[in-house]
Amino acid sequence: MAAKAKAKATATKKTKAKKRSSSSARQSAVDSQFRNFTPYQPKKSEQYMNDAQLAHFRDILNNWRRELMEEVDRTVHHMQDEAANFPDPADRATQEEEFSIELRTRDRERKLIKKIDQTIDRLDQEDYGYCDTCGIEIGLRRLEARPTATQCVDCKSLDEIKERQIHG
Repeated sequence: MAAKAKAKATATKKTKAKKRSSSSARQSAVDSQFRNFTPYQPKKSEQYMNDAQLAHFRDILNNWRRELMEEVDRTVHHMQDEAANFPDPADRATQEEEFSIELRTRDRERKLIKKIDQTIDRLDQEDYGYCDTCGIEIGLRRLEARPTATQCVDCKSLDEIKERQIHG
């Protein structure tokens, strides 16, 4: 009987801790450097993808990458700290499912980090900001919305239409 009470108290503490951590995660998303960057204000007759613009996007990408890496570190620590062998199979299953979702999210972020690294390489090669398909300028606002974009809006829309026709 005492073991059940202790397990329930532990579960209650963990639930409260999760609520605090999800609240702080929401807060950190609001405070995120990537979401709170200052949009680039181009000057009149300024050349597209000049040094100032390249530096602006490099900062955005580096901050985004740093935030994702911090999330990876938080996940590792969370999984190490929260790993417990619950006596109740339902509690174990819940914990395993939470870990599974977290790992899936981190896997997606790992792929995104790789894409960010490729984009930073494009910046270094001065090949950033131009559509891979047609070669025109992607545009500052689109790149600020999606810094890893490799296609202009028109080419990306055509690709999505083709994909829907092929895959239904």
